[in-house]
Amino acid sequence: MSATAAIEPTRAAVPRGRVTQANVLRSEWTKLWTLRSTRWSLLAAVFAQGVLAIIVSAIQMNRWTHLSIGDRLRFDSIDVGVGGYRLSQLAVGVLGVMIISGEYSTGMIRSTFMAVPRRLPVLWAKLGVFSAVTFVLMLAATFVSFFAVQAIVTQHHLQHSIGDPHALRAVVGIALYLTVLGILAVGIGALVRNTAGGISLFVFLLFVLPGIFGILPASISDSVNPYLPLNAGITVATSTFEAGSHHLSPWGGFAVLCGYAAVAVIAAAIGLKRRDA
Repeated sequence: MSATAAIEPTRAAVPRGRVTQANVLRSEWTKLWTLRSTRWSLLAAVFAQGVLAIIVSAIQMNRWTHLSIGDRLRFDSIDVGVGGYRLSQLAVGVLGVMIISGEYSTGMIRSTFMAVPRRLPVLWAKLGVFSAVTFVLMLAATFVSFFAVQAIVTQHHLQHSIGDPHALRAVVGIALYLTVLGILAVGIGALVRNTAGGISLFVFLLFVLPGIFGILPASISDSVNPYLPLNAGITVATSTFEAGSHHLSPWGGFAVLCGYAAVAVIAAAIGLKRRDA
């Protein structure tokens, strides 16, 4: 009896791990950086955002005398400097879907929810870690791309400084755009719970829908196109708009994209609480 009593305080003194948001964040950070596919996807996004615009601007400067007058007038080194988003947004979106749908595909999500029975902290942790990593990497890559492009175009005196109108907003805006796009993708992945299905829905919303409305009568497409996720969100990173084009204001369009992401995340949170893993 006395031996048992002596053992009990020892057991009670052993600290037990608590399920806190900080611990869940740490766990999701570990998952993000230990998966090889994640590192390759992030590397692809950084390469696309940081290098693609440099290659494009170098080609255009080498062919400058062969470009039409219209192409020369439309050239804007701010937009070119952040133009790598056309490829990096796909890498960010695919990875956003995969960081949660991949766990459903392998069945690892059951272990995750056994460790965190309330479930929602897992979603918040995934969103927090992924959005922070995306914003930091994309902001750094865009700054590199912007300044490199300005150095290349100086030969034709087309450069802009970061203090010029719209320049800083475009550089920071592209990082914000890609971050919110990643949040939208995570919400889609949590809703669909299937990698192929989630990526297909992401591609449909961003790239297929604008094409569908583009072939409709102008009265319809001009009214709807500005509110589609891609068209709305990218205004925050756009320096110049074509004359006669229909678009929202930079921060108004970004707010619309945030609305899409919020709806996806809220729906995903409700699904996590109500549906089985």
